[in-house]
Amino acid sequence: MKIAVFGTGGVGGYFGARLAAAGEEVHFIARGRHLEAIRENGLSIESRLGDAHVDPALATDDPAAVGHADMVMVAVKLYDTDEAVRACAPLVGPDSTVVSFQNGVTGGDALTAAFGPERVIGGTAAIAAMISAPGVITHTGAIATIAFGEWDGIASPRAEALLGAFENAGVEATLAGDITAAIWSKFVFLSTFSAITCALRLPIGPIREDPAHWSLFRRAMEETFAVAGARSVALDDDLVDQRLAFTEGFAPETYASMYHDLMAGKRIELPWLSGAVVDMGRELGVETPVHKDFCQTLKPFVDGKPRGKPGGKAAGKAPG
Repeated sequence: MKIAVFGTGGVGGYFGARLAAAGEEVHFIARGRHLEAIRENGLSIESRLGDAHVDPALATDDPAAVGHADMVMVAVKLYDTDEAVRACAPLVGPDSTVVSFQNGVTGGDALTAAFGPERVIGGTAAIAAMISAPGVITHTGAIATIAFGEWDGIASPRAEALLGAFENAGVEATLAGDITAAIWSKFVFLSTFSAITCALRLPIGPIREDPAHWSLFRRAMEETFAVAGARSVALDDDLVDQRLAFTEGFAPETYASMYHDLMAGKRIELPWLSGAVVDMGRELGVETPVHKDFCQTLKPFVDGKPRGKPGGKAAGKAPG
């Protein structure tokens, strides 16, 4: 299978490298010093699940040089989605399949609008990983799972082929019968986890230990869950409790990846996470006061050019 990974960061780099190490033809679309390092020294994965090194790695910043791929995995930040849709067009031919492994719930919509529903399947990934140095992806947690599937739930040959490739690479992968529910299940958690660790400038440990913070975490997830219900997304009734229990297993020092972007002065995905919850809630008549407060608290930092210093009085105040 010829696979193109558009966005060779924590998610795309990790899963793409696993596929390449298992013998799949994987083309990495990258840029800058990261691209230079991959070309010179290959792509390295550091993980408690096992290290990997792909050398040589097929890497370029020119999708046209790759040509049509069987599978195009899009794994860019949500604020880069529109640019990615335009840039990855040369990768998409009549028989190509495109899948988004982005955060949020809108990536698949943008790809479908650009390339047509017949070429797009849904996807979601659960992993804490980042570019720790040019050419190096560090997996910082113990979880690295991926799920994908046709929007209608049919186990299609193309989805089964991708499943086989991931399984052959030793990746824990699932062919989802309801990929919309799988994407939203992650979104209920991630929209909250990302915002609260950024707004409070705290890792999950102190948040769990403080009853007020932990209650805030629950209320924010309940808001996203209510929005999902208003959109007729079929989620488990006890999903919020499931996600709270899931979070109990995190190491106390764990932050959301958005926190690391915030502290590095980079753009953050807030408008597509808490912002999306607020926007959809407004359209559907669902109140989302906690996510509104998250948005207000973090608004100065959305574009990576804060009008104040992280950790200041306003930044450290718990919203809601």
